[in-house]
Amino acid sequence: MYKINSSIVLYHNNKTQLEKAIACFLNSNLADNLYLVDNSSDDSLAVLQKLDKRIIYIFNNANVGYGTAHNIAIRESIKDNVPYHLVLNPDIYFEPGVLEILYSYMEQNSDVGQLMPKVLYPDGSIQYLCKLIPTPFDLFGRRFFNIGPLKKCIDKRNDKYELRFTGYNKIMNIPYLSGCFMFFRTKALQDVGLFDERFFMYMEDVDLSRRMHSKYKTIFLPTVSIYHEYEKASYKNLKSLKMHLKSSIQYFNKWGWFIDKERKEINIKALQDINKF
Repeated sequence: MYKINSSIVLYHNNKTQLEKAIACFLNSNLADNLYLVDNSSDDSLAVLQKLDKRIIYIFNNANVGYGTAHNIAIRESIKDNVPYHLVLNPDIYFEPGVLEILYSYMEQNSDVGQLMPKVLYPDGSIQYLCKLIPTPFDLFGRRFFNIGPLKKCIDKRNDKYELRFTGYNKIMNIPYLSGCFMFFRTKALQDVGLFDERFFMYMEDVDLSRRMHSKYKTIFLPTVSIYHEYEKASYKNLKSLKMHLKSSIQYFNKWGWFIDKERKEINIKALQDINKF
């Protein structure tokens, strides 16, 4: 019986790093197909499909964008009635047994549409990837004004926005879970829709998590951990920064900039639920 499909979007990636991510997924008995959806300008990464017969390599011959590429694979999972689909970044790795724990939790909690484990840096420190639905201040303030006398204010806001005060040590229903590792129930994706393909790169995870959270629980499960070799590309090169800014503008144009009643309601409820425990 089909259990879990996964997809990794490629763009001139390091093969060694990819092989590690691929092995982590395929080493599970629950793993079915792994879609490598390649946005690179050449198909040199096609050689990876020789690693395992469950790897399906798709060469787009163009950079169609992150969400659009993942949607190609997600539609295959939906067509084949695979119950779960894992959106996986190429710089993720994890120990054996992780997928089994996540799968078991989803099987026991039918109201959960999306799940994310605790995400760590390679040195074992926590990545704060559980977030409230962002306001313009959350995105632009911490990126451009986190200096001088404003830094204290930004840090205080980040503590709340990234839910750092929770300690990241309890199960929480979070409205925005990072796109680096998105464990979805495919029937829930059919219900709320796939990635919005208007977002070329960045903010597509916020948008989809938000839509998922409006109908299903979107759970952070800290009892299991994965590792993410996170590089913050938009902080290191101008092209990525421009893409991030463009997607942020598209996001707020879609949902509302300073007037977003739903955002306010979602964030208030999320904080109330967290504080109950």
